[in-house]
Amino acid sequence: QLRLVESGGGLVQFGGSLNLSCAASGGTLDYNYITWFRQAPGKEREGISCISASGTNANYADSVKGRFTISRDNAKDTVYLQMNDLRPEDTAVYYCAAKSNFVRTLCSVTSLPGSMDWWGKGALVIVSS
Repeated sequence: QLRLVESGGGLVQFGGSLNLSCAASGGTLDYNYITWFRQAPGKEREGISCISASGTNANYADSVKGRFTISRDNAKDTVYLQMNDLRPEDTAVYYCAAKSNFVRTLCSVTSLPGSMDWWGKGALVIVSS
């Protein structure tokens, strides 16, 4: 049973940065791609970035492209989301989710939440104006 734990959330001012981590235990991420989702109050959960199991491919939603960078360290079974130039509309609970996929070069930022295999409990990010 894979367990994912997010960390690094918090309160930051407009234009600031945060680096979220998603650490896995109870298994390996070697054959999982990771998608970061976020859910703002009153809104649906949306995928914002994904990274393939190999780490060679990454995709971003238009809303975060150019500001957020996803990366992973498979030796540590950890995935990161560096968030720069944060805006109040980035305020949300951020979740990492894993999807088993033996094609290690693929990932999908448009994965439906229900299609992901494992989830973390989320990290709250608040961006003040």
